Amino acid sequence: MRRLAIIGALSACLLGGVPFEAAADEKTEKALEERINRLEKMVEELTRRETKEAKEEGKEKAPAYTFGTTGGGKSIYAKPFVSSPKATVGGYMDLQYRLFNSSNSTGVGQPGTGAGSSSFDQQRFVPFFYSDITDRLKVASELEIEHGIRSKSNDGSGIEVSLEFATIDYLLREPINFRTGIILLPVGKFNLLHDSPLNDLSDRPLVATAIIPSTLSEAGAGFYGTFYPTRLSKLDYELYVTQGFSGYSTVNGVPNTPVITADNGLRAARQRVSTVDDGLDNNNGKAVVGRVAFSPILGVEIGGSGYFGSYDPASKRPLSIWAADWTFQRGPFELIGEAAWVYARDNNRNLDGTFAFDANGRPLPRRMDGFYVQGNYHFMPQFLRRRAPTYFTEASTFTAVVRWDDTNTNSELAATARQRLTLGLNFRPIEDTVFKADYQFNFEDGKNNRIRNDGLVLSVATYF
Repeated sequence: MRRLAIIGALSACLLGGVPFEAAADEKTEKALEERINRLEKMVEELTRRETKEAKEEGKEKAPAYTFGTTGGGKSIYAKPFVSSPKATVGGYMDLQYRLFNSSNSTGVGQPGTGAGSSSFDQQRFVPFFYSDITDRLKVASELEIEHGIRSKSNDGSGIEVSLEFATIDYLLREPINFRTGIILLPVGKFNLLHDSPLNDLSDRPLVATAIIPSTLSEAGAGFYGTFYPTRLSKLDYELYVTQGFSGYSTVNGVPNTPVITADNGLRAARQRVSTVDDGLDNNNGKAVVGRVAFSPILGVEIGGSGYFGSYDPASKRPLSIWAADWTFQRGPFELIGEAAWVYARDNNRNLDGTFAFDANGRPLPRRMDGFYVQGNYHFMPQFLRRRAPTYFTEASTFTAVVRWDDTNTNSELAATARQRLTLGLNFRPIEDTVFKADYQFNFEDGKNNRIRNDGLVLSVATYF
């Protein structure tokens, strides 16, 4: 492309001065021939220089490799992206400081117990890899590294490293596109938009921790797309067939141990943490999951999600998740939230039909429910911009946040209910980076016997 542009420019310069009327004149023809010769020599010189520069910079195009290519030391470079790079690397990270009344300040369904805690934690380091193979073929993936400072722990678990999602998309038309791979499941909106720099509070909502255990991803395939019912409205959908939950796994050497409990919710039944021998699923059944989101006007969106599959080895016990989410934006105000309901049929019974109880003597849950409602107010004091314009730019903003969480990981019992009130204030020097300060009022161990476990969370998160 560069060479063609140069040739075109030179041609215009060299030939532009020859009048069309004089083309038949012998003298003019001779002059034209001389100019063409000069042009050819200049093109040859430019080509030689360009080739030399490419070799010096190691950018000469590598030969095409196939399976029939002769093997040898250079075979490790037999990759198309070596000669034609297409991938983009980015990601995000966050770090937290936590000061709580109890050492257990992040439990799912269990109340906090023990002495107070004060700790720094590199919560997540998450590289993204994206690639446009063609205009229609795209690859996207996310590698999550949690608690990266740890190399091992008392139970031998060490650092948590996993592929959060890895998908291949084949774009057909805007209303319908194909996706396969490890898919971020569209169960609620938060599971799709859970990145730390996106969210205005440090901790995820309780409903997105236990009821819809973010991050929830499974291997599968399906379709997604967008419709425009009217000039102002938009309808998005996703629909996939996936591997499904494993509600029974090997725990401490004991096979077929139930892992859907009030203490952990659905977290231990996710495919990514399953201890089933084949590392995949405990049955041959598949799950169906989908979400539809309707935006009648800009700033308003209402979504509904559903998940249905089996969770036991015989594929006879269904598990369903229903969720609703909402987003309302008007000027500097936002009101967002999500609600979810879970039904795991017969989870209160062992596989042999006897009643199942957890370590606290409570029956295992069949139903779970929860919701959160969050209000945001974005603002920027003008006197800060006047006094320190290099720190408080047009891209900077403060956000005041209040959120109420309410969950119960066993809806048939009162003792497993949890509530949380969070007040927060954050500052974004730019949209991609945020400094957060949150204070949590946690009400644990049921509505009638509440254990207060309040605490402060300070964090910073950024895309890179």
